Amino acid sequence: MKNSLKTLFLLATLTMSTVVFSQEVKKIETIEIKTSAQCDQCKERIEKTMAYEKGVKKSNLDVETAILTVEYSPKKTSPEKIKKAVSDVGYDADEVLANPDAYQKLPTCCKKGGHK
Repeated sequence: MKNSLKTLFLLATLTMSTVVFSQEVKKIETIEIKTSAQCDQCKERIEKTMAYEKGVKKSNLDVETAILTVEYSPKKTSPEKIKKAVSDVGYDADEVLANPDAYQKLPTCCKKGGHK
């Protein structure tokens, strides 16, 4: 009987630890950011930048709507850092305006009004 209680207690503890750990590990958040992207070159440039951004798990830019969807770990990055990374490559990211130097280096088709 004594061994059964110990086994049951250990099993319960292990199960609770596993549930807590799996919830902790899988904590991923999603943000949608309105960008000033214009074309497929913009998509490639922004998604490549996101691939190197610490904490970003996945990103996708919908060129039609210019909405960038980013899945990220809030323990490693934040919406502010993600928006700054988009700005630093030359695009607006919601209220964060494009870095002027980076914007000037974009191809004409990637600048506001350059495509469409």
